[in-house]
Amino acid sequence: MPALDNPRHERFAQELAKGKTAADAYVSAGYQESRSAASRLSTNVNIVARVAEIQDRSAIRTEITLQSLMEEAGEIQRAAMASNQHSAAVAALTAKAKLAGLWIERSENENTNTSYVVSGEPIDDVAAWEAEHSPKH
Repeated sequence: MPALDNPRHERFAQELAKGKTAADAYVSAGYQESRSAASRLSTNVNIVARVAEIQDRSAIRTEITLQSLMEEAGEIQRAAMASNQHSAAVAALTAKAKLAGLWIERSENENTNTSYVVSGEPIDDVAAWEAEHSPKH
């Protein structure tokens, strides 16, 4: 189904396909706010068909993209293993895990609250200095 002839109806259908409420899509399409009119328009056969088509296309595009990326990463991994390039194979495996949502990046922030002591005097007794200036746990 091609785009709807009425530009406002097309915009309304696109906004509905994005997940907006009928009332919000109605206003986004350029109409005056009217919940009842938005509700009526959202049940129009052409609008319903167009929304379904837009959503189907988006789902197919997303699925194909994810699927093709997974397949390509798999091919890279197989080629890397065949060439004994294990780091490249691990990188491809990591990419596949990230695409599948199975890889979670974590980072740790080890804030040690380091204190710096500046003095012009030489340190004669290192042990005494460390006892005085070391963080207390």
